[in-house]
Amino acid sequence: MTLSLVVLLPFLGAIAAPLFAQAGRTAIAIASSVPALIALAMLFPHWATLAEGGVLLETHSWLPAVGLSLSFRLDGLSLLFALLILIIGLLIILYARYYLKPYENVGKFYALLLCFKGAMLGIVLSSNLLLMLVFWELTSVVSFLLISFWNHKQDARRGARMALAVTGGGGLALLAGILIIGRIVGSYELDDVLAAADLIKSHALYPFALTLVLLGAFTKSAQFPFHFWLPHAMQAPTPVSAYLHSATMVKAGIFLMARLYPVLAGTDQWFYMVSFTGMVTLLIGAYVALFKHDLKGLLAHSTVSHLGLITLLFGMNTQLAAVAALFHVINHATFKASLFMAAGIIDHETGTRDMRQINGLWRFMPHTATLAMVAASSMAGVPLLNGFLSKEMFFAESLSLNLPGIWAYLPPLVATLAGIFAVAYSARFIHDVFFNGKPVDLPIYPPHEPPRYMKIPVEILVFACVMVGMFPAVSIGPLLHAAAFATLDGQVPEYHLAILHGFNLPLLMSFLAFFGGLLMYSQRQRFFDFHARFREIDEKAVFEKVAMWLEDRAAAFTNRIENGSLQRYAMLLIASAVVVALAPIGDMGLFIGSYGLSPIDWPSLTAAVLLIISALGTAAYHRDRFFALVLLSVVGLVVALTFARFSAPDLAMTQLSVEVVTIVLLMLALYYMPSWTPIETSWPRRLRDLTIALVAGAGMTLITLAMLTQPFESISSFFIANSKPGGGGTNVVNVILVDFRGFDTLGEITVLAIAALGIYAMLKNTALTPPPGDGLGHPWTRDAHPMMLKQIARPMLPLALMISLYIFLRGHNMPGGGFIAGLITAVALVLQYIASGVGWTEDRIPFRYHNVIGLGLLFAVIAGAGSLAFGYPFLTSAFGYITWPVVGKFEIASAMVFDLGVYFTVVGATLLALVSLGKLSPHSAIKCSKGGM
Repeated sequence: MTLSLVVLLPFLGAIAAPLFAQAGRTAIAIASSVPALIALAMLFPHWATLAEGGVLLETHSWLPAVGLSLSFRLDGLSLLFALLILIIGLLIILYARYYLKPYENVGKFYALLLCFKGAMLGIVLSSNLLLMLVFWELTSVVSFLLISFWNHKQDARRGARMALAVTGGGGLALLAGILIIGRIVGSYELDDVLAAADLIKSHALYPFALTLVLLGAFTKSAQFPFHFWLPHAMQAPTPVSAYLHSATMVKAGIFLMARLYPVLAGTDQWFYMVSFTGMVTLLIGAYVALFKHDLKGLLAHSTVSHLGLITLLFGMNTQLAAVAALFHVINHATFKASLFMAAGIIDHETGTRDMRQINGLWRFMPHTATLAMVAASSMAGVPLLNGFLSKEMFFAESLSLNLPGIWAYLPPLVATLAGIFAVAYSARFIHDVFFNGKPVDLPIYPPHEPPRYMKIPVEILVFACVMVGMFPAVSIGPLLHAAAFATLDGQVPEYHLAILHGFNLPLLMSFLAFFGGLLMYSQRQRFFDFHARFREIDEKAVFEKVAMWLEDRAAAFTNRIENGSLQRYAMLLIASAVVVALAPIGDMGLFIGSYGLSPIDWPSLTAAVLLIISALGTAAYHRDRFFALVLLSVVGLVVALTFARFSAPDLAMTQLSVEVVTIVLLMLALYYMPSWTPIETSWPRRLRDLTIALVAGAGMTLITLAMLTQPFESISSFFIANSKPGGGGTNVVNVILVDFRGFDTLGEITVLAIAALGIYAMLKNTALTPPPGDGLGHPWTRDAHPMMLKQIARPMLPLALMISLYIFLRGHNMPGGGFIAGLITAVALVLQYIASGVGWTEDRIPFRYHNVIGLGLLFAVIAGAGSLAFGYPFLTSAFGYITWPVVGKFEIASAMVFDLGVYFTVVGATLLALVSLGKLSPHSAIKCSKGGM
């Protein structure tokens, strides 16, 4: 349970932490830190195993039929990212305690932050690709809520929508890619996928899988052309920017490329797609960062650039480049998180992030300035800092690519140019903010140092930059080797982490980048003038324009096909089915299989004729609503008899019960509607509808004849054979509902409950005035509750309840079950409402139907979750036999608890819907004499 608990802890913290909000920001910050501290303590004992290349696995079966399991994996790569998520998350929690204002909703903020931490841990620790995708999408949803935390700001809302749209779209592409990989391998378990690397690369679907997976990674990690969402997400509070957009969320795509590196890398398609994307992103981000006046805007575009650098390294298809990419993941997380927090401190103490105003802060905030300058120097790649080491590895790998001809010069030229821009925008960050004269019109003046503990997270991260830069082999070497071992499937190349590797070409490139960047910054005005010649593209405006265009087109299309007419919807649906099926059915023609046609007996023929006449009569006399309803009830009765005729008593009982409830529901609805409806459809339209109906009916007839007159394999044989030994019951239908297809049943009763609650919510406090009489002008009777009806209905209630109990108890082995029993109980209680009214009935029913629905769903979920405690999949049933003194040997099954949940849900949902409708008018048969249900 170690790994699953590590993932679960932040979600538990998200529930518990807001309870401390009333105790103050310090209390909730401490409470929010506990899950990460416990998780770190749980991971620490496994370090020795992971350092030697070991893997820790934990698997819990969930939905094995679709390949989805709760399986988790801890190796060097997942440990590296888990440590980044947990440690930087801890620092962000402390930092946010001082960043957020006392009046802000700190409970909501910390809850969302912990949910995001849990989702990220789920991504990096998942050993099942489908499970990883669940957490992947969860990060998109929670990041949307975090980015829009200040929802009173329009830019925050727009930035959140943009991030959700881009990363959510990438998630759909990733889903398709994972499904293709699962189809190729036959499994979604990571061990199986990694073992099938050669099979995947040689498969015809590999290009499609690679493209779709990379789309998911590129959108998440803000790679060109999807990079635009990240800078606009900077409207989030700075703790969110420091956590999501430097150390965690944007690293999810990087993690995905590293996780699937042995499976997808090593081909020309990987090289060209990944390296080109990373190269373009690297240059665009670095160029734009130089010209941003907003402090967080500069850091955001520099983040885009560094993410492109990491992507480019993975795309180079060499083992040492992958090691360099992992090294830069660590380094970038440390210096960029500290820079974002320093930017937040500056914004917090000056009231602005505009670098044209925040000049000369060295004199006011020397401590913060020192920390920020060290972190910015690391970002620039200054020696003795961690950024220098990984960037020098990047320069070395750019030289080692064996590209043909002049193309061999492109990677080192791009690397050097990106290094020049990195030094230039880092120099601008340092000089413009902390020197360059005096502050200009600061909203808060004079600025001062922040609270002491607000600087501690920055100090820790800056200290890490220095330690890794000066003592890389000791400070980060073992962790980097473990991560590289997991990423490269054990084939780690020889490399050395040292401050210098002698005077060589990569070092020369570093010097060129450093001095070239300083020169570029010294001539910045010329570059600004050059940049000003071009029209700056407002990505947010473009995105909003495209989104509005799509929305308008979607609305126009929807209005053409969805005009509020049920007749139109039915016509389009049936006509579409006819168009799709017309060609194959036309080719098949009239086909009668080897079984031939069954002989016709008079009872079946009579029922069929009655069914046809009633159905045609319902359509022909639909304007006379009551008469049409009577004919419709005949159709339902004949269908129930048909089920009984063909040995399906369960279906017959269910159909009959549903028919009674439906007729009562329709009668209540018709009470408020005119008895007659005018002719609203022209003859041409009726002729069109008749033609479509005849063609569709003829097609279904041909299909039915073809299917039922020839041998075919049915799944029913499996259920019949396994009903007793596997489910403990001889009633196959009931065993299917509560055991084999229990998950479907749980979904269906949940939908039923939601529908009933929706009806209640819509009709609550609604009053309708019914017509004064029937369609012929006869007034309604003043005796809404006739004495004869009362005398008949009341004794029937205990009898109906006894029958319902009998039907419920025998349902596992004979026709019956919770659904039918629930309908019988609901009909019996509805009869009491009709016969005696709401006041009399509800005086004798001491509970609300909402609670009955909730109790039913609770029983169903408990029955399903109970199997998890014994190590079995959700909703696995068990059964046994006990001996009672009088009854004798008696079977007891856990499925009965689930069936009891179905019973309560059906009773509560049916009564809540019917009684809500009956209470619409004080003059209805279900007369409302007291409130509430």
